Amino acid sequence: MQTPARTMLAKIWDQHVIARVSNDTDLLHVDRHLLHDLGGSRGLLDLKSRDLSVHNPELTFATPDHAISTAHGRAGTSKVGLELLAGLRAETSATGIRMFDVDEPGQGIVHVIGPELGLSLPGCLIVCGDSHTCTHGGLGALAFGIGSSELTHVLATQALIQRRPRTMRVRFEGRLPVGVTAKDLILTLIGHIGAAAGTGYAVEYAGSAIRDLPVEGRLTICNLSIELGAKMGLIAPDEKTYDYLRGRPYAPQGEMWDRAVAAWRKLPSDPDAVFDREVVIDVEKIIPQVTWGISPEHVIGVDGRVPNPSEVADAARRAAIETAIDYMGLTPGAPIAGTPVDWVFIGSCTNSRLSDLRAAAEIARGRKVASNVRAWVVPGSEIVKRDAVAEGLDKIFTDAGFEWREPGCSMCLAANGEVVAPGQRSVSTSNRNFVGRQGPRARTHLASPASAAAAAIAGAIADVRTMGR
Repeated sequence: MQTPARTMLAKIWDQHVIARVSNDTDLLHVDRHLLHDLGGSRGLLDLKSRDLSVHNPELTFATPDHAISTAHGRAGTSKVGLELLAGLRAETSATGIRMFDVDEPGQGIVHVIGPELGLSLPGCLIVCGDSHTCTHGGLGALAFGIGSSELTHVLATQALIQRRPRTMRVRFEGRLPVGVTAKDLILTLIGHIGAAAGTGYAVEYAGSAIRDLPVEGRLTICNLSIELGAKMGLIAPDEKTYDYLRGRPYAPQGEMWDRAVAAWRKLPSDPDAVFDREVVIDVEKIIPQVTWGISPEHVIGVDGRVPNPSEVADAARRAAIETAIDYMGLTPGAPIAGTPVDWVFIGSCTNSRLSDLRAAAEIARGRKVASNVRAWVVPGSEIVKRDAVAEGLDKIFTDAGFEWREPGCSMCLAANGEVVAPGQRSVSTSNRNFVGRQGPRARTHLASPASAAAAAIAGAIADVRTMGR
């Protein structure tokens, strides 16, 4: 009898089933458990209070990223941040968990260091107490965020009960136009089908445009899966994936590498696999994107206009648009380009990798940040920082008037007072433009690194395509 065609999700999921709980729910083995300072120390202390030990400390890795300051010397880290850092240091040391500490090679945003260290591998099941854990799916991993009680459970058992999601395949077809990046692709998708469209799904991204993307762009795509409502995002591993991972510190070596690659080649969805939902996006119609409202689905092309609520028939949607426009301080029907900005933030687990900084630096090179703008560049890890400095990217930024900072989450979630002031406007490469995300009453526009750099130079939201070399 012929074996039924299977999706990549099914293949990875089935490899991790310890026991069936019900028809749609399983107990799964966890291959990698990643901890950061906000939840990691608390989870370890919770475990300790119950007189339980870490089941597999060798499969757990930690780094401070959320609560530490990104100022030089980590000046400005709050009392709470220092306490969380101290707790993470003490508890990881006591339990034998490898921690990549401040200023140590390997430290950085947890979703940046996982791939660059080779901790994140195709076919792995990866969890972390952070919703953007879906990032690691860009390498062909099954990765998702977990809550605090689940975090403690994984520490104690190296296992987790999960309901199997439905499957959605999104195919991005065509060649990327000038100025269009991975960030623009995923924002376009969210705007097209809505921020709740992925709820209950694991989303597999495919198509010619995905195959053409470098690995770091694929990580950006998967990072915003949670902003689509999906818990998991996946991209099939291929030769680019293997080239990216080869030789990384925690990747398999020698004969084990060859065996691993042979296994990874079997992971992609079968050609005739059936998905619960299919979406196709014509990439060649996309232009650089920027959000205008308070959800990632509030997004338009940079040549577009702020929606006019009076033109919307549906009362609930009209009210939602009115609320967003009021919060953002925009004029209905006005062009989004030319909107003055106060801040530009280039960083976060979405867009703080070396390729992101290169793209922003190309726009900044030989130019100056507008006098009305304060602009930060926050590398995603110590390794990204090292490599960027080696290429002279830090000098390009500082010569242009950007502030070059230390690795961490920074202004993505307004940690340690790293906030946009009330009423001020930010163009950010991060993943969320929610009310207050970058500080109380802060106004956030999401965009790609190149578009953010263009805004910093222009002093306003700008079309990066007009700033080519």
